[in-house]
Amino acid sequence: MTTNHQILLASRPQGEATVDNFKLVEVPVPTADQLSDGQVLVRHHFMSLDPYMRGRMNDSKSYADPQPLDTVMIGGTVGEVVLSKHPRFAPGDKVLGMGGWQEYSVVDASVKGAMLHKVDTTHIPLSAYLGSVGMPGVTAWYGLIKIIAPKSGETVVVSAASGAVGSVVGQLAKARGCRVVGVAGGADKCRYVTEELGFDACIDYKQHSDPKAFYKTLKEATPHGIDGYFENVGGMILDAVLLRMNAFGRIAMCGMIAGYDGQPLPLQNPALILVNRLKIEGFIVSEHPEVWPEATMELGTMVATGKMKFRESVAQGITSAPEAFLGLLKGKNFGKQLVKLI
Repeated sequence: MTTNHQILLASRPQGEATVDNFKLVEVPVPTADQLSDGQVLVRHHFMSLDPYMRGRMNDSKSYADPQPLDTVMIGGTVGEVVLSKHPRFAPGDKVLGMGGWQEYSVVDASVKGAMLHKVDTTHIPLSAYLGSVGMPGVTAWYGLIKIIAPKSGETVVVSAASGAVGSVVGQLAKARGCRVVGVAGGADKCRYVTEELGFDACIDYKQHSDPKAFYKTLKEATPHGIDGYFENVGGMILDAVLLRMNAFGRIAMCGMIAGYDGQPLPLQNPALILVNRLKIEGFIVSEHPEVWPEATMELGTMVATGKMKFRESVAQGITSAPEAFLGLLKGKNFGKQLVKLI
């Protein structure tokens, strides 16, 4: 009998998350006669690690329910159908789903809203459906196009610019004629952001860790102020950006990595929101399914034609997931963080 290795949430973090918050277990993989009508068995090839998962580990009010203890960690997956009792899926189909931190998953594809979609890997790598052509890419697309709504010639700033979301934001903004400034941690990431992704400038927050030094560098990189800001981090970076925002600027609030361990992130100058008549909007991309067809069409075309560059950090095997996830929260990844399972 084939074994499915799973990683469960064993306990809730007290402050910073640790490997002790996770637990590895083994369960048998269902056989064909154990599947019900409508069910599909998927063997995962890659699973996604994303910052939002840290927030789900807490038992506190948020935009999504907390991850229940002793259940498989939530997360996006891509893989191949192994067994199917649903007419829409056949063994060998490549699929995108929310199979979580495990090697296999059973999905009831007959349920309305079931998270299982066939994907075409002819011109797009399977792993890209967890990155630039998946949830991170659509997140970038929605925040930039629907909230920031950039015009040619405007200045757009992106935090976590070398990551799965930020890298797509910048490339989409450049394609629309904007000046794009990234913020990333480390010289290598900043070099990648400017030389490979095509951003106009990138600020290394590790080199400029003092708020005054960071603001000075940001001011030099945005001589005409900032019209749009895509926020993934919060804290010092957000405070500095608010000081550079132009009147009627737009801020898409996507993530607050700096506060995922539970500490509050107060704003230093909230009056600037009023002074500059800023639009600030938080969003969760899963609440906007109507944009996915348009977004994935543009993103998929850019990836397939080589106009969208992306980079992946790939950990090997299910047991590597906790360490890779904790590294992601500390910025150790370079681009989209994945775990390769096969």
